Amino acid sequence: MRALHDVSFSIQQGEIVGLLGTNGAGKTTLLDLILGLTTPTSGSISVLGASPSHASKSGRIGAVMQTGGLLPEITVKETLELLGAAFPVHRPYKEIIERANLGSILSRRVGKCSGGEQQRLRFGLALLGDPEVLLLDEPTAGMDAGARRHFWEAMHEEASAGRTILLTTHYLEEADTFAQRIIMLNRGEIQADGSTEEIRNANATRTIRASFPNGIPDNLETESFPGVLYQEHTDTGLSITTRDSDALARYLLTETTARDITISGHSLEDSFMELSNASPDTTTP
Repeated sequence: MRALHDVSFSIQQGEIVGLLGTNGAGKTTLLDLILGLTTPTSGSISVLGASPSHASKSGRIGAVMQTGGLLPEITVKETLELLGAAFPVHRPYKEIIERANLGSILSRRVGKCSGGEQQRLRFGLALLGDPEVLLLDEPTAGMDAGARRHFWEAMHEEASAGRTILLTTHYLEEADTFAQRIIMLNRGEIQADGSTEEIRNANATRTIRASFPNGIPDNLETESFPGVLYQEHTDTGLSITTRDSDALARYLLTETTARDITISGHSLEDSFMELSNASPDTTTP
């Protein structure tokens, strides 16, 4: 069984890329390959012009993984100093502590830290060597809303400094907001690769919702409009998904008794669900 098949792409310096896919799509395998933790059975990988293992060992890649890599019996401060000693030159501890929001937990043993606090520590460790590339595997897992907000503010600053960032996340609104480009894996193959806006609009539909206080009229002719994909209705409400929302909205406004008409756009999550359920034969949008 192949975890990945015919996966080919390149990422430019300073690019921010979201790697999306359902569980088992091949995301973790791909990150392991980029980090040099495993080798491909065919094909090749180059990171910053070198092999993945060389780029990792030289500190040019920093990674925030979901689990592992921490010693539970030592403190957060001791962990920073232990790993910092492995680099000939590292970023100042004060800068790392501030960037990763570690000040309040420096004296805490790692094993006593919550999952979100350990993720913050992994983030700080990933920055120590001042890497050119950051790999983020579910980086905000376990973080509360405040910690997530601080993390992404810090990541925006790292990106502004020209760091190349590849991230996976189940929080699709994070990818929608932060990533410039989306690569979507499905069953080990690239299902889509494009700008975040292109992926979001790959199946460019809109949902129109309207209420009918006196009930939906029997002569409503919404099904005949071009672009209508499907619709749901209750006794007094209607929800229609369409590729041409303008014409349908005009009809509801001028020819019917519809009230409270709203039009919602297509989200990255909508595209993710549609592409995940599609055949992996489809490529870029």
